[in-house]
Amino acid sequence: MTTYIIRRLVQAFFVLIIVTLLVFLAMHLLPGDPILIFVSSGELKNTSSEEIEALRQQFGLDRPLLLQYVDWLAGVARGDFGISITHRRPVMDEISRRLPITFQLSALALVISTAIGLPAGVVCAVRRGKWVDTIVTVLANAGITIPVFWLGIMLIYLFALKMGWLPVQGFTPLTVDFWKGMRQMVMPVFCLSIFSISSTTRQTRSSMLEVMRQDYIRTAWAKGLKERVVIMKHGLKNGLIPIVTLLGMSFSFIVGGSVLIENVFNIPGMSRLMVNAVFVQDYPIVQGFVLLIAVTILLTNLIVDISYGWLDPRIRYG
Repeated sequence: MTTYIIRRLVQAFFVLIIVTLLVFLAMHLLPGDPILIFVSSGELKNTSSEEIEALRQQFGLDRPLLLQYVDWLAGVARGDFGISITHRRPVMDEISRRLPITFQLSALALVISTAIGLPAGVVCAVRRGKWVDTIVTVLANAGITIPVFWLGIMLIYLFALKMGWLPVQGFTPLTVDFWKGMRQMVMPVFCLSIFSISSTTRQTRSSMLEVMRQDYIRTAWAKGLKERVVIMKHGLKNGLIPIVTLLGMSFSFIVGGSVLIENVFNIPGMSRLMVNAVFVQDYPIVQGFVLLIAVTILLTNLIVDISYGWLDPRIRYG
Protein backbone atom coordinates (compact mmCIF):
# COMPACT_ATOMS: atom_id res chain seq x y z
CA MET A 1 0.00 0.00 0.00
CA THR A 2 2.79 2.45 0.92
CA THR A 3 4.56 1.82 -2.38
CA TYR A 4 1.32 2.34 -4.27
CA ILE A 5 0.63 5.66 -2.52
CA ILE A 6 4.16 6.92 -3.17
CA ARG A 7 3.88 5.97 -6.84
CA ARG A 8 0.56 7.77 -7.14
CA LEU A 9 1.96 10.88 -5.47
CA VAL A 10 4.89 10.94 -7.90
CA GLN A 11 2.46 10.60 -10.81
CA ALA A 12 0.35 13.40 -9.34
CA PHE A 13 3.40 15.67 -9.19
CA PHE A 14 4.04 15.30 -12.92
CA VAL A 15 0.33 15.73 -13.69
CA LEU A 16 0.34 19.01 -11.75
CA ILE A 17 3.37 20.22 -13.70
CA ILE A 18 1.70 19.44 -17.03
CA VAL A 19 -1.67 20.95 -16.07
CA THR A 20 -0.23 24.18 -14.68
CA LEU A 21 2.14 24.55 -17.64
CA LEU A 22 -0.69 24.14 -20.16
CA VAL A 23 -2.87 26.68 -18.34
CA PHE A 24 0.08 29.06 -18.02
CA LEU A 25 0.75 28.92 -21.77
CA ALA A 26 -2.95 29.20 -22.63
CA MET A 27 -3.35 32.33 -20.49
CA HIS A 28 -0.32 33.98 -22.09
CA LEU A 29 -1.60 33.17 -25.58
CA LEU A 30 -4.78 35.15 -24.96
CA PRO A 31 -4.85 38.52 -26.74
CA GLY A 32 -4.33 41.56 -24.55
CA ASP A 33 -2.00 42.75 -21.82
CA PRO A 34 -3.02 42.24 -18.17
CA ILE A 35 -1.18 45.40 -17.13
CA LEU A 36 -2.96 47.50 -19.76
CA ILE A 37 -6.29 45.98 -18.71
CA PHE A 38 -5.50 46.80 -15.09
CA VAL A 39 -4.54 50.45 -15.72
CA SER A 40 -7.38 51.10 -18.18
CA SER A 41 -9.97 51.43 -15.42
CA GLY A 42 -10.59 53.93 -12.66
CA GLU A 43 -7.96 56.34 -11.44
CA LEU A 44 -5.12 54.56 -13.23
CA LYS A 45 -6.20 55.66 -16.71
CA ASN A 46 -3.53 58.38 -16.81
CA THR A 47 -0.68 56.02 -15.98
CA SER A 48 2.43 56.85 -18.01
CA SER A 49 4.25 54.37 -20.23
CA GLU A 50 7.19 54.36 -17.79
CA GLU A 51 4.90 53.40 -14.93
CA ILE A 52 3.29 50.67 -17.05
CA GLU A 53 6.72 49.24 -17.83
CA ALA A 54 7.61 49.39 -14.14
CA LEU A 55 4.46 47.38 -13.35
CA ARG A 56 5.46 44.76 -15.92
CA GLN A 57 8.85 44.46 -14.27
CA GLN A 58 7.25 44.28 -10.83
CA PHE A 59 5.12 41.29 -11.84
CA GLY A 60 7.90 39.73 -13.93
CA LEU A 61 5.93 39.97 -17.17
CA ASP A 62 8.93 41.38 -19.04
CA ARG A 63 10.82 38.09 -18.68
CA PRO A 64 10.69 35.10 -21.07
CA LEU A 65 7.69 32.79 -20.55
CA LEU A 66 9.76 29.82 -19.43
CA LEU A 67 11.52 31.88 -16.76
CA GLN A 68 8.17 33.26 -15.59
CA TYR A 69 6.85 29.72 -15.14
CA VAL A 70 10.00 28.52 -13.37
CA ASP A 71 9.85 31.54 -11.04
CA TRP A 72 6.21 30.75 -10.28
CA LEU A 73 7.03 27.10 -9.50
CA ALA A 74 9.88 28.17 -7.23
CA GLY A 75 7.51 30.50 -5.40
CA VAL A 76 4.91 27.74 -4.98
CA ALA A 77 7.59 25.49 -3.48
CA ARG A 78 8.13 28.22 -0.85
CA GLY A 79 4.39 28.66 -0.32
CA ASP A 80 4.31 31.92 -2.30
CA PHE A 81 1.70 31.94 -5.07
CA GLY A 82 2.55 35.47 -6.15
CA ILE A 83 0.70 38.79 -6.05
CA SER A 84 -2.65 39.36 -7.74
CA ILE A 85 -2.35 41.92 -10.53
CA THR A 86 -5.81 43.39 -10.01
CA HIS A 87 -6.18 43.07 -6.24
CA ARG A 88 -2.52 43.89 -5.45
CA ARG A 89 -2.63 41.36 -2.63
CA PRO A 90 -0.99 37.94 -2.16
CA VAL A 91 -2.86 35.23 -4.06
CA MET A 92 -3.01 33.05 -0.94
CA ASP A 93 -4.83 35.84 0.91
CA GLU A 94 -7.48 35.99 -1.81
CA ILE A 95 -7.80 32.20 -1.90
CA SER A 96 -7.97 31.83 1.88
CA ARG A 97 -10.84 34.35 2.04
CA ARG A 98 -12.90 32.66 -0.65
CA LEU A 99 -11.97 28.97 -0.43
CA PRO A 100 -14.10 28.24 2.69
CA ILE A 101 -17.19 29.53 0.86
CA THR A 102 -16.70 27.28 -2.17
CA PHE A 103 -15.70 24.31 0.00
CA GLN A 104 -18.77 24.77 2.19
CA LEU A 105 -21.10 24.77 -0.81
CA SER A 106 -19.34 21.85 -2.55
CA ALA A 107 -19.10 19.68 0.56
CA LEU A 108 -22.74 20.25 1.46
CA ALA A 109 -23.79 19.44 -2.11
CA LEU A 110 -21.78 16.19 -2.03
CA VAL A 111 -23.26 15.16 1.33
CA ILE A 112 -26.79 15.82 0.10
CA SER A 113 -26.09 13.97 -3.16
CA THR A 114 -24.94 10.91 -1.24
CA ALA A 115 -27.70 11.10 1.38
CA ILE A 116 -30.43 11.24 -1.28
CA GLY A 117 -28.95 9.40 -4.26
CA LEU A 118 -27.75 6.30 -2.40
CA PRO A 119 -31.04 5.40 -0.64
CA ALA A 120 -33.05 6.32 -3.74
CA GLY A 121 -30.98 3.96 -5.87
CA VAL A 122 -31.31 1.14 -3.34
CA VAL A 123 -35.09 1.58 -3.16
CA CYS A 124 -35.35 1.55 -6.96
CA ALA A 125 -33.34 -1.67 -7.18
CA VAL A 126 -35.29 -3.42 -4.43
CA ARG A 127 -38.63 -2.25 -5.87
CA ARG A 128 -37.67 -2.76 -9.48
CA GLY A 129 -40.58 -2.28 -11.88
CA LYS A 130 -42.82 -0.77 -9.20
CA TRP A 131 -44.27 2.73 -9.36
CA VAL A 132 -41.58 4.15 -7.06
CA ASP A 133 -38.86 2.81 -9.36
CA THR A 134 -40.53 4.37 -12.40
CA ILE A 135 -41.01 7.79 -10.79
CA VAL A 136 -37.50 8.02 -9.32
CA THR A 137 -35.88 6.82 -12.56
CA VAL A 138 -37.76 9.44 -14.59
CA LEU A 139 -36.74 12.17 -12.14
CA ALA A 140 -33.12 10.99 -12.19
CA ASN A 141 -33.01 11.03 -15.99
CA ALA A 142 -34.49 14.54 -15.97
CA GLY A 143 -31.99 15.73 -13.36
CA ILE A 144 -29.04 14.71 -15.50
CA THR A 145 -30.25 16.71 -18.50
CA ILE A 146 -31.16 19.99 -16.73
CA PRO A 147 -28.57 22.79 -17.22
CA VAL A 148 -27.60 24.03 -13.77
CA PHE A 149 -27.46 27.72 -14.73
CA TRP A 150 -30.99 27.55 -16.19
CA LEU A 151 -32.22 25.73 -13.10
CA GLY A 152 -30.66 28.40 -10.90
CA ILE A 153 -32.40 31.20 -12.78
CA MET A 154 -35.74 29.38 -12.60
CA LEU A 155 -35.37 28.78 -8.86
CA ILE A 156 -34.59 32.46 -8.28
CA TYR A 157 -37.64 33.49 -10.29
CA LEU A 158 -40.00 31.04 -8.58
CA PHE A 159 -38.89 30.84 -4.94
CA ALA A 160 -37.27 34.26 -4.51
CA LEU A 161 -39.04 36.72 -6.82
CA LYS A 162 -42.53 35.21 -7.10
CA MET A 163 -43.02 33.50 -3.73
CA GLY A 164 -40.47 35.37 -1.64
CA TRP A 165 -39.57 32.27 0.35
CA LEU A 166 -35.80 32.50 -0.16
CA PRO A 167 -33.29 35.34 -0.65
CA VAL A 168 -32.36 36.12 -4.24
CA GLN A 169 -28.60 36.00 -3.79
CA GLY A 170 -25.72 36.54 -1.40
CA PHE A 171 -23.82 34.50 1.17
CA THR A 172 -23.67 34.69 4.96
CA PRO A 173 -21.22 32.44 6.88
CA LEU A 174 -23.00 29.94 9.09
CA THR A 175 -20.86 31.09 12.02
CA VAL A 176 -22.30 34.61 11.68
CA ASP A 177 -25.99 33.82 11.14
CA PHE A 178 -26.76 30.11 10.80
CA TRP A 179 -30.37 30.29 9.63
CA LYS A 180 -29.81 33.17 7.23
CA GLY A 181 -26.81 31.35 5.78
CA MET A 182 -28.80 28.13 5.38
CA ARG A 183 -31.65 29.95 3.61
CA GLN A 184 -29.17 31.54 1.21
CA MET A 185 -27.57 28.16 0.46
CA VAL A 186 -30.75 26.20 -0.28
CA MET A 187 -30.99 27.08 -3.98
CA PRO A 188 -27.23 27.07 -4.81
CA VAL A 189 -26.68 23.72 -3.08
CA PHE A 190 -29.72 22.20 -4.78
CA CYS A 191 -28.43 23.33 -8.19
CA LEU A 192 -24.95 21.96 -7.45
CA SER A 193 -26.25 18.61 -6.21
CA ILE A 194 -29.05 17.85 -8.70
CA PHE A 195 -26.76 16.24 -11.30
CA SER A 196 -24.87 14.25 -8.67
CA ILE A 197 -28.10 13.09 -7.00
CA SER A 198 -29.41 11.85 -10.34
CA SER A 199 -26.21 10.10 -11.42
CA THR A 200 -25.71 8.53 -7.97
CA THR A 201 -29.28 7.22 -8.01
CA ARG A 202 -28.82 5.67 -11.45
CA GLN A 203 -25.45 4.12 -10.61
CA THR A 204 -26.64 2.75 -7.27
CA ARG A 205 -29.69 1.21 -8.90
CA SER A 206 -27.58 -0.39 -11.63
CA SER A 207 -24.97 -1.74 -9.18
CA MET A 208 -27.59 -3.09 -6.80
CA LEU A 209 -29.51 -4.85 -9.58
CA GLU A 210 -26.32 -6.59 -10.67
CA VAL A 211 -25.35 -7.60 -7.13
CA MET A 212 -28.83 -8.81 -6.18
CA ARG A 213 -28.64 -11.41 -8.98
CA GLN A 214 -25.53 -13.05 -7.51
CA ASP A 215 -25.59 -16.52 -5.95
CA TYR A 216 -24.48 -15.35 -2.49
CA ILE A 217 -27.52 -13.07 -2.32
CA ARG A 218 -29.81 -16.01 -3.05
CA THR A 219 -27.95 -17.97 -0.37
CA ALA A 220 -28.52 -15.14 2.12
CA TRP A 221 -32.24 -15.17 1.35
CA ALA A 222 -32.30 -18.96 1.73
CA LYS A 223 -30.75 -18.66 5.19
CA GLY A 224 -33.73 -16.59 6.24
CA LEU A 225 -31.78 -13.38 6.90
CA LYS A 226 -33.74 -10.19 7.35
CA GLU A 227 -34.31 -8.06 4.26
CA ARG A 228 -32.35 -5.16 5.75
CA VAL A 229 -29.32 -7.39 6.39
CA VAL A 230 -29.39 -8.89 2.90
CA ILE A 231 -29.74 -5.52 1.18
CA MET A 232 -27.34 -3.42 3.26
CA LYS A 233 -24.67 -5.90 4.37
CA HIS A 234 -24.53 -8.31 1.45
CA GLY A 235 -25.97 -6.20 -1.35
CA LEU A 236 -24.97 -2.57 -0.97
CA LYS A 237 -21.49 -3.15 0.43
CA ASN A 238 -20.56 -5.39 -2.49
CA GLY A 239 -21.90 -2.87 -4.99
CA LEU A 240 -20.19 0.20 -3.53
CA ILE A 241 -17.03 0.26 -5.67
CA PRO A 242 -18.59 1.80 -8.82
CA ILE A 243 -20.70 4.07 -6.60
CA VAL A 244 -17.65 5.37 -4.72
CA THR A 245 -15.91 5.93 -8.05
CA LEU A 246 -18.85 7.99 -9.24
CA LEU A 247 -18.95 10.00 -6.00
CA GLY A 248 -15.30 10.91 -6.49
CA MET A 249 -16.07 12.10 -10.00
CA SER A 250 -19.17 13.90 -8.74
CA PHE A 251 -17.06 16.04 -6.44
CA SER A 252 -15.10 17.22 -9.49
CA PHE A 253 -18.38 17.99 -11.30
CA ILE A 254 -19.67 19.89 -8.27
CA VAL A 255 -16.54 22.03 -8.05
CA GLY A 256 -16.76 22.71 -11.79
CA GLY A 257 -20.44 23.55 -11.54
CA SER A 258 -19.73 26.07 -8.81
CA VAL A 259 -18.20 28.33 -11.48
CA LEU A 260 -21.70 28.91 -12.88
CA ILE A 261 -23.64 28.74 -9.63
CA GLU A 262 -21.52 31.26 -7.74
CA ASN A 263 -22.03 33.76 -10.53
CA VAL A 264 -25.78 33.10 -10.83
CA PHE A 265 -26.33 33.57 -7.08
CA ASN A 266 -23.68 36.28 -6.58
CA ILE A 267 -21.67 34.18 -4.12
CA PRO A 268 -18.14 35.52 -3.43
CA GLY A 269 -16.39 32.17 -3.69
CA MET A 270 -13.32 30.84 -5.49
CA SER A 271 -15.08 30.19 -8.77
CA ARG A 272 -16.34 33.74 -9.07
CA LEU A 273 -12.83 34.99 -8.33
CA MET A 274 -11.52 32.68 -11.07
CA VAL A 275 -13.99 33.92 -13.69
CA ASN A 276 -13.14 37.55 -12.97
CA ALA A 277 -9.41 36.74 -13.07
CA VAL A 278 -9.71 35.13 -16.51
CA PHE A 279 -11.50 38.19 -17.90
CA VAL A 280 -8.76 40.57 -16.69
CA GLN A 281 -5.96 38.03 -17.33
CA ASP A 282 -4.82 37.99 -13.70
CA TYR A 283 -2.27 35.20 -14.23
CA PRO A 284 -1.30 34.58 -10.57
CA ILE A 285 -4.94 34.12 -9.50
CA VAL A 286 -5.69 31.74 -12.39
CA GLN A 287 -2.54 29.69 -11.76
CA GLY A 288 -3.23 29.43 -8.04
CA PHE A 289 -6.85 28.39 -8.64
CA VAL A 290 -5.91 25.74 -11.21
CA LEU A 291 -3.24 24.28 -8.92
CA LEU A 292 -5.66 24.14 -6.01
CA ILE A 293 -8.39 22.42 -8.04
CA ALA A 294 -5.92 19.97 -9.59
CA VAL A 295 -4.56 19.00 -6.16
CA THR A 296 -8.10 18.55 -4.82
CA ILE A 297 -9.13 16.30 -7.69
CA LEU A 298 -5.94 14.21 -7.54
CA LEU A 299 -6.26 13.71 -3.77
CA THR A 300 -9.93 12.80 -4.17
CA ASN A 301 -9.05 10.17 -6.77
CA LEU A 302 -6.28 8.81 -4.53
CA ILE A 303 -8.68 8.49 -1.57
CA VAL A 304 -11.21 6.74 -3.81
CA ASP A 305 -8.59 4.27 -5.05
CA ILE A 306 -7.41 3.51 -1.52
CA SER A 307 -11.00 2.94 -0.38
CA TYR A 308 -11.32 0.07 -2.89
CA GLY A 309 -9.12 -2.12 -0.70
CA TRP A 310 -11.36 -1.48 2.30
CA LEU A 311 -14.55 -2.16 0.36
CA ASP A 312 -13.20 -5.32 -1.27
CA PRO A 313 -10.32 -7.08 0.59
CA ARG A 314 -9.60 -9.08 -2.57
CA ILE A 315 -8.12 -5.96 -4.17
CA ARG A 316 -4.36 -5.69 -3.69
CA TYR A 317 -2.04 -2.83 -4.58
CA GLY A 318 1.29 -3.56 -6.19
